[in-house]
Parts: sequence; structure tokens; C-alpha cells
Amino acid sequence: MDEGSHYTFSVSKRLEGRVAIVTGGGHGIGKAYARRLAEDGAAVVIAELDGSAAERVAAELGTHALAVRTDVAEQASVENMAQRTVERFGRIDVLVNNAAIFATVPMSRAPFDEIDPAEWDRMMAVNLRGTWLACRAVIPQMRTQRSGKIINISSGTALKGTGSRIHYVTSKAGILGFTRTLAMEVGKDNICVNCIAPGSTLSE
Repeated sequence: MDEGSHYTFSVSKRLEGRVAIVTGGGHGIGKAYARRLAEDGAAVVIAELDGSAAERVAAELGTHALAVRTDVAEQASVENMAQRTVERFGRIDVLVNNAAIFATVPMSRAPFDEIDPAEWDRMMAVNLRGTWLACRAVIPQMRTQRSGKIINISSGTALKGTGSRIHYVTSKAGILGFTRTLAMEVGKDNICVNCIAPGSTLSE
């Protein structure tokens, strides 16, 4: 698809009138999530550290898309993400917690005892703390609506382990426990929290 062209929507519009936020939606699998949500009729917010990439994806998806430069590791940034979404679209129905250090923001692929402690902390700040902060930012609106869907993105590596990326695998394993616990806490508010654990995917 040429840059600047618009995504072709399918006949099915099962998410018509819904508003979805995809963190890390400017690249790779996050961009694919955003495209499919838009294809199904949702208005989509591309919450992405790479602001230029967010703008490109939003332009591709058309008038019912919004780019918001977002650093999920920063509380003020994710709160701005939620605020701008409500200001533009009036509600938040879906949050896809996809932003992570892995490929677009690279990581070391090294044995456990060769990873710099600062890189470990940054991995947890983005992959795990970022998921928590994004949920904290959107759940007040979902509670007001008495509805919402949160999809946290873990990884197949969290289920089986893999060498030379223990910080990444640990962060994604944390997402599993986080999801189970949050689901118990907000289910009474009619907010559904699930997790998926993709395997390897092709991206940039």
C-alpha cells in the first residue's frame, strides 16, 4: 500500500460507533490491530511513541482516526492520551495495550547476567508499568460508561521461555498475572479484561 492511501474497509461494521485506543499502533502488529479495528468500523486512536508513524497510520485510516504521541511509561502522557480520545470521540470502548520494547524500540538479546540493569528497568517501565498506567488512564471513562474492553498483549515466550531476552519474557509473563487480577477488580464495572499471547509475527 502506498503511503498516504486509505485502508479499504470491509462490509462488516460490527464496531460502528465504538472507540478504540491502540498503544504502539504505529508499527508492526500494533498497526495491524489498528487497521482491523478500523476495518470493523471503530474510530481508532493511534497512541505511539513515534509521533510521525502515528500520524501516517491515522492518515491511512481516515477521518475516524487520531494520532496521539504517547509514552506509556509516563503517567502524564497516558492521561493525555485518554483525555484527547474523550475530547475527540466522546468515549473509550476498547484499549489494546500493545506498546512494548522489542523491535521498533530495540532491546539487547543477551544472557541474563549481561543485561544492563538500566535496560531491565526500562523494559519493565514500558512493557509492564506502561500497561498498568494505560489501564489507570482509561478505566475511569469506562466506569462512567459502565462498559469497556481491555486487551493486554503478552507473548508466547511468556508461556515457554526463550533464551537471551529474560527481561522481555519476564515483563510479558507479568502481563498474564496483571490481566487476571485486573479482570477480577473491574468485572463488576462491566469492563472485560483479556490477554492474548501472540507468537512470532512479520513486521518492519
